[in-house]
Amino acid sequence: MTIQSIAVLTSGGDSQGMNAAVRAVVRSGLYHGLKVYGVQKGYYGLIHEEIQEMDLRSVGDILQRGGTILGTARCKEMMTPEGQQLAADNLRKRGIDALVVIGGDGSYQGANKLSKLGIRTMGLPGTIDNDISFTDYTIGFDTAVTVAVDAINKLRDTMSSHERASVVEVMGRHCGDIALLAGLASGAESILVPEVPFDLKEVADRMRDSFKSGKRHSIIILAEGVGHGEDIAQQITEYNGQDIRVTVLGHVQRGGAPTPSDRVLASRLGDFAVRKLLEGESGKACGIINGQLVTTDIDLVVNTKKPFKMDLYELALRLSQ
Repeated sequence: MTIQSIAVLTSGGDSQGMNAAVRAVVRSGLYHGLKVYGVQKGYYGLIHEEIQEMDLRSVGDILQRGGTILGTARCKEMMTPEGQQLAADNLRKRGIDALVVIGGDGSYQGANKLSKLGIRTMGLPGTIDNDISFTDYTIGFDTAVTVAVDAINKLRDTMSSHERASVVEVMGRHCGDIALLAGLASGAESILVPEVPFDLKEVADRMRDSFKSGKRHSIIILAEGVGHGEDIAQQITEYNGQDIRVTVLGHVQRGGAPTPSDRVLASRLGDFAVRKLLEGESGKACGIINGQLVTTDIDLVVNTKKPFKMDLYELALRLSQ
């Protein structure tokens, strides 16, 4: 069946570049002669019929903006078979032929359920955590790392001035990629992530030895999934007596203008999703692997854990002496 209309929604936590992806889906769809609809508040808006037709001007001047103009919300109803069926029925009732979902793992789970109910779906990886499998990078990850590195650079200046240590807690509940790349890019002495076991006494001993050797500062990058920064700092202090300050970057990592890299990635993936739907693909997740845009069955994506970049972790360890 020929696609004549599509809808797009953003779901889960917002990430920089979501607006660029929405813009690409809308304008690519219009370019190909489709009617395009925007769903407000993610799956909540799909279930409660907060759906509006969009035109070129609907997505004007949003490429550089963080957040999502469509809004996003958690939706417990979408976790039930009844909610999933209602969402599918609402799309069919409006004559919408396909749905593009921009979000992370939970958003993909919803898209997968809709696909199994016969809705043509395409997922775009919109999450700062970079925890979606079958794509090297997710939309928003580069910006989040850039924000973290900028903060760490500033902290290093003041830590050096006072000869102190700092624990910087970044986002990443189940995936340590932000901590890993931010730590590598900023020259952190230790990087603590959920994927790699560590001994806090060894971390404390390394910090003590680095100060004894003449270092004026020490930065530990901590993914939130490992534990609370204050707790980790207190345990390290109990081992080595070092004065440690804690900085929790929190949601600042999800805000602000997306980097050029995220804008380009989002634009490429948004257009790619529309073209693949027009070519007859469905139930897929779009990604980028080795610079090439790819699609993978969304059922496989949501059931596959993304491998940790152990080579980069070992590189950071070698260079942190």
